[in-house]
Amino acid sequence: MATLCRPAIAVPEHVITLDQTLALARTLHAGHPQLGLALRLIENTGVRTRHLVQPIERTLTHPGFTVRNEVYEREAKRRVPEVVERALGHGELTARDIDLIVYVSCTGFMMPSMTAWLINTMGFRSDTRQVPIAQLGCAAGGAAVNRAHDFCRAYPGANVLIVACEFCSLCYQPTDLGVGSLLSNGLFGDAVAAVVMRGQGGRGMRVEHNGSHLVPHTEDWISYGVKDTGFHFRLDKRVPGTMEMLAPALRGLAGEHGWDVSGLGFYIVHAGGPRILDDLCRFLDLEPAAFRHSRATLTERGNIASAVVFDALARLFAEGGAPEGTTGLIAGFGPGITAEISLGSWACDPAEPVLLRPCAISTSDITLVHPTASRRFPAGTTITE
Repeated sequence: MATLCRPAIAVPEHVITLDQTLALARTLHAGHPQLGLALRLIENTGVRTRHLVQPIERTLTHPGFTVRNEVYEREAKRRVPEVVERALGHGELTARDIDLIVYVSCTGFMMPSMTAWLINTMGFRSDTRQVPIAQLGCAAGGAAVNRAHDFCRAYPGANVLIVACEFCSLCYQPTDLGVGSLLSNGLFGDAVAAVVMRGQGGRGMRVEHNGSHLVPHTEDWISYGVKDTGFHFRLDKRVPGTMEMLAPALRGLAGEHGWDVSGLGFYIVHAGGPRILDDLCRFLDLEPAAFRHSRATLTERGNIASAVVFDALARLFAEGGAPEGTTGLIAGFGPGITAEISLGSWACDPAEPVLLRPCAISTSDITLVHPTASRRFPAGTTITE
């Protein structure tokens, strides 16, 4: 089975705090009739710091879509390669080992895609396949994992590189004054992430099943208005309540494969906002700690769009990962309204010892199986670490 290895993450050097965000909102929108509501909503996001690809003074100017897209391309080419190199190192692979590159981004546009530039400049083979994903928004991180898994199932032993590059600050629109737009100005941040999915070997989440779910007739809940000034983000006030519709999809996909979604060992989900996580706790009957990695991403980096799930997964790795065989879930949520869901179990590096907890066997013979060996034990055997 394909294994999603440790992600590499990078955030830009320019930082804006919650207090600075609130102060700017009070200054820039002093006469706004709903300023008080917008300020409360921004405070309630739980976001304390965000990273921006440009200084805040430059972020707040709008030189036109042409210049902004030039910034996107320049900064992507400057920042992505180092993250890719680290992700390849985490997966113990080289560029020559990669068979497919999936590049996800909804905050800038390039054609040819960034995938072509990476192949030409970083030593990937010329027959490396390319899958750019540009219109799934925050769900694209989950979609990239699922498409990588599909590819590894179709081509056993193949390896996939996933890259997420989101410069959400380049979508700031000073003339968009709706409460949803003001909230977005205090919610989204910038980040680059990369991760390898290995067709064989590796340590991380061994993906076993994946699926998608679209909530009918919600296309206009999260969308872009594409205008002369670029991408105008539109957020419907009903979006925070979407987990009531998507939580059953998570439970249903798990149930199809005989898994209990409320009994998994780890959860890596897109944290679009705090209510998403609070509602998942309620609808899936989980403790808040289940989503600690996603909440930490939201608090420290804001909503970094498709990169959220990779940042949260990196935090699980930093925590030491999970015991061999622990089941878990990755889910990205975004426009559509769409959920992209992966189910899998934790795979330790084959070089790591597999510890067996004591148990007494008094029924029929059993066969004990782990990733590198299996052994048969007769009835009555006591197995210890």
